[in-house]
Amino acid sequence: MKMTFRWYGDDDQVNLDKIKQIPGVTGIVSAIYDVPVGEVWSLEKILELKKKVDSKGLKLETIESVPVHEDIKMGLPSRDKYIENYQETLRNLGQAGIDVVCYNFMPVFDWTRSELNYELPDGSNALIYNEDTVMKMDPLTGELDLPGWDTSYENDGLRELLARYQDISEEDLWENLRYFLEGIIPVAEEAEIKMAIHPDDPPWSIFGLPRIITNKENLERFIKLVDSPSNGLTLCTGSLGVNPDNNIPDLVRYFGDKGRIHFAHVRNIKITGERNFEEAAHLSTAGSLDIYEILKAYHEVGFEGPMRPDHGRMIWGETGRPGYGLYDRALGATYLNGIWESLEKSE
Repeated sequence: MKMTFRWYGDDDQVNLDKIKQIPGVTGIVSAIYDVPVGEVWSLEKILELKKKVDSKGLKLETIESVPVHEDIKMGLPSRDKYIENYQETLRNLGQAGIDVVCYNFMPVFDWTRSELNYELPDGSNALIYNEDTVMKMDPLTGELDLPGWDTSYENDGLRELLARYQDISEEDLWENLRYFLEGIIPVAEEAEIKMAIHPDDPPWSIFGLPRIITNKENLERFIKLVDSPSNGLTLCTGSLGVNPDNNIPDLVRYFGDKGRIHFAHVRNIKITGERNFEEAAHLSTAGSLDIYEILKAYHEVGFEGPMRPDHGRMIWGETGRPGYGLYDRALGATYLNGIWESLEKSE
């Protein structure tokens, strides 16, 4: 296992100098954020990013994410142009020595929360999801504004995009995903890149949008769409774990034995009701997931890929990008490394 940390680039207040001081963190997960979705990432920009990370004695382990253009998800005629651009980006990433690329296939929103700074009983702040509140935020019919978790679209553009999805079913989305994979996985194989799809967050339909990367059955269907070692998963414990029907240690063992988990996101969540949850500290007793059992499963399958502590709370008065402060994620990385060391030494 390689312990990594998410870094959002030069404007991230959690900078590389701070990250390299976290014990056991050797890798960085990042992306290029100033290229419009669907355009090609130049080799020059990728190498510039890699050089910044290398200069701090860290390694750019994983790209998270190369976004998928909405025209691809909707199956529009223009998708072929955007798939060709995606292919070129993958070739450039492979030339730069990138091993893993994370992406998602969620329509419009890549994650959804009802509040970004909910105060927990201990005084920390976390992202939470309340189904009733989220339903009141529906841009087509809702009475509440979105809480700032998507700034990619103006209101009119967002409504237009959501309306276009009304005629796209889950089966349509599966077919559009298959078409996309058939275009990119052969290129990923040539570039020696492992593609790692991120589960839908949360793993159920939002605002009537189709969502398909949600459970064991669908993850199995996904890896069979294009049956290649380069076609794998970002197994996110928090995204999948908010559905109590998803047994995370079982998923790790099942897909880990198949060699299809290419990237591990590990975080805890606390289920507070049906389709309601809070993001919690990584400690098992802080939430609804047994982080020890999850890491034990990773250890049993011999996982050697990148892992990162996922969303953290805001603690000790820290402010910043919701879910991506320094302190709680650093505690999470140390906690995960401690469990891993105990597993290694107990063999």
